[in-house]
Amino acid sequence: MHFTVNQLEPIGAEIIVEDLDALLGDVDAAEQILDLLDKNGVLVFPQINLDDAQQAAFCRHLGETVKKDQKGWSKEFPEIFTIAMDEGRKAGAYMKGSLAWHFDGPTSDVLPKATILTGRVIPDPTEGHTEFTSTYAAYDRLSDEEKERFANLKVWHSLEVSLRRSEPNPTDEDVTRAQAEPPKLHPLVWTHRSGRKSLVLGNTALSVEGMDEGEGAALLDELMDRATRPEHVYSHTWTVGDMVIWDNRGVIHRAMPYGEDSGREMHRCTLVGDEAIQ
Repeated sequence: MHFTVNQLEPIGAEIIVEDLDALLGDVDAAEQILDLLDKNGVLVFPQINLDDAQQAAFCRHLGETVKKDQKGWSKEFPEIFTIAMDEGRKAGAYMKGSLAWHFDGPTSDVLPKATILTGRVIPDPTEGHTEFTSTYAAYDRLSDEEKERFANLKVWHSLEVSLRRSEPNPTDEDVTRAQAEPPKLHPLVWTHRSGRKSLVLGNTALSVEGMDEGEGAALLDELMDRATRPEHVYSHTWTVGDMVIWDNRGVIHRAMPYGEDSGREMHRCTLVGDEAIQ
């Protein structure tokens, strides 16, 4: 191994890299990282200081990467997406949605496998922390009666509802972007091919199929509250050069508020998923 592993609480592990060149070029190291990600849910690489070329190469070692030729995505490294409140790069309302608990790709059949985020500009370390909680652990904490009761429930997820929750007066452009991906029905309990189970929760959760609207909303709110209690959350305080990887299939996350004019900038890679929610 080319790194040291320190456990974090209540979830995650800190990875101290001892040989960066070996980490970036060793196929076995990539397999070790994926194994640690599966076991820990969140991996923190403090001040590893990868540039875009290194981050893109590292992500490609981990798996197939999402690449786009759109606003906000790097022309030179199309797997790199810039997260910033800067309206010139991405609509502010879209970014405001990241301040609520969510998983990436909520209206897809196959969720992205993992997200890799690096801190490039951190103007105020007291703002913009990123919080994580395990939805595997949230399922495990259910009672046996709840596990049986929730086993066959299905939940509608909508990007538009997430948008309107974060931005009461969205622009027509924001609404059009959100409506381009129609609502998706997911099981509340995801049985992964590994045999593990997780709850499919987030700010996109709109209603429970076949349940009274108020009753369904109350259930979703209760489960979110239980999953995100402080004792179950790891909060990462960013410094420039940090890189964090999380399992998008069993971890939800949110950014804590920061100034829209702060200049805060993060660079993100996403790994293509390989397992449908079922």
